[in-house]
Amino acid sequence: MDDPQPTIDTDLVRRLVDAQFPRWRHLPVSPVAFGGWDNRTFHLGDKMTVRLPSAASYSLQVEKEQRWLPKLAPVLPLPIPEPLAMGEPAEGYPWHWSVYRWIEGETAKTGRIADPLAFALSLADFLVALRGIDPTDGPMPGQHNFHRGGPLALYDGEATQAIAALEGRIDAQAATTVWEAALAATWSGSPVWFHGDVASGNLLVEDGCLSAVIDFGTSGIGDPSCDLAIAWTFFEGASREAFRARIAVDDATWARGRGWALWKALITVAGHDANQTEVERQRRAIDEVLADHQRWA
Repeated sequence: MDDPQPTIDTDLVRRLVDAQFPRWRHLPVSPVAFGGWDNRTFHLGDKMTVRLPSAASYSLQVEKEQRWLPKLAPVLPLPIPEPLAMGEPAEGYPWHWSVYRWIEGETAKTGRIADPLAFALSLADFLVALRGIDPTDGPMPGQHNFHRGGPLALYDGEATQAIAALEGRIDAQAATTVWEAALAATWSGSPVWFHGDVASGNLLVEDGCLSAVIDFGTSGIGDPSCDLAIAWTFFEGASREAFRARIAVDDATWARGRGWALWKALITVAGHDANQTEVERQRRAIDEVLADHQRWA
């Protein structure tokens, strides 16, 4: 039986902050709208947030972000989260937790982006800069990031089971072809930095432009193809082509990127716990991946 998850609410955050960081005791605590699932996020005054992992599997990310985000930030072209303090387990809460500086901006949505082409290029430039950072001693794929940056073969069972479950709802033969092509496009390069979850909810927009990249919980060093999934989950047409040209990866890496996008879309559509809006979004992503493979293969 799984261990019961702690109740994470405003009262808990208030107690934790008051006991461990009394200098912030005077600041109000309130939930952040759409504060995430892997972590629960709360405003601490107007300039900070408190972020608490919601389960043990996410708690490994706290110390990683505390260590590495300050080293990555100075050499990246856009703001990323800035850790201000790390809290200790207490008050019945069993894991480390973080205080971050608040970053202004709204999550990326089509209607909030002034120029999709410029947005795609800006994101590609950010990921190229991230790949170029010295990876020495960086975190290799593992439990801390659910093996992002590792071989796609780790997810073969999930992907093939989902394809079988979706027989009749998707083109299962085409999906199998794309998945097998992704598995065959093995990676043998030197490890580079990647974000691990480049999704619209982790991209912030101000004045219609990409303004920050957040949530580095699945970051690490390894194969960066997992960062390409957004090409099919968010971009389309000219913006996807601009993203591909600017990020300048080889065909094999692009094929593995299709694999990452396909895996996530398949397990979401075949699952039972995703909301209908997300299922429909990922259903469209499957179509985009299959069409892209047919175009370029």
